[in-house]
Amino acid sequence: MSVIIGKILEGEKTVRFNLDIHCSNCGKQVPGGMKTGEKSYQSKAFSHDLEEFLKNYLCGICRDKKRQNR
Repeated sequence: MSVIIGKILEGEKTVRFNLDIHCSNCGKQVPGGMKTGEKSYQSKAFSHDLEEFLKNYLCGICRDKKRQNR
């Protein structure tokens, strides 16, 4: 399974890549399979979206704990 970051337009080729992703709460390493559209891969918007994703990513355990506390 891959997480989609950015936009993939209809008929556009996709770019698959792996990242070193850690939970921003507990630090646990999680699988980092990602994909995006070929056009958005090198854009500034993609870099910004990816940076925000990595800064705010929660593993499944931390995400579930956060949901239960609401």
